[in-house]
Amino acid sequence: MLRQPARAMLIDLDGVVRRWDPAVASAVEAEHSLPAGSLSQTAFSWDLLRPAVAGEITDAEWMLLVAKRLPLPEDQAAVAVAEWQKHRGTVDPEVLAFVREARAAGRPVALATNATDRLRPDLESLGLADEFDAVISSWELKIHKPAPEFFAQASAALNTEAPWVLFVDDDDRVIRGARAAKLLGYRWTGSHDLPYLRKALALPA
Repeated sequence: MLRQPARAMLIDLDGVVRRWDPAVASAVEAEHSLPAGSLSQTAFSWDLLRPAVAGEITDAEWMLLVAKRLPLPEDQAAVAVAEWQKHRGTVDPEVLAFVREARAAGRPVALATNATDRLRPDLESLGLADEFDAVISSWELKIHKPAPEFFAQASAALNTEAPWVLFVDDDDRVIRGARAAKLLGYRWTGSHDLPYLRKALALPA
């Protein structure tokens, strides 16, 4: 059920604005005889991921730790990780169009993402650097979602109080954190969610 229309929006990057092709990782794993799924499973194990998105280590240092944990000789593992990381994802055109629509209607939109120090260069390469009113990066804040402080600073960046901010993310745990922080949290599952989000922002038909 919709409550009052939101006045601004925070939107996640990975899994919402940016899509990743799983075939890229699968091809690298096959080439280097790695178990299927091992690249992402290793990289996103929380003990490696957390310091990378909390601003404690750089993206390069994170990838070095990933390579060291793979079941390969060190030099081969480094090559495999480098090949995997060449692909920086693609932008979902429907989501980008929605972001532009919201901003054109006077609803400020900020990117709010758990990220590494590679975020800004990625936004440039994806053509997204000028598509948001603000960029809230966990690496820069040294605070990651779903910490309450992250949502407080993200809302402040939009000059909007939390109950008036629509937050869109594909992670259930993060959505629960956003709702606990009084934001209007909505879990993204695909482009079929866009009509609801347009209503949540009271965008003109």
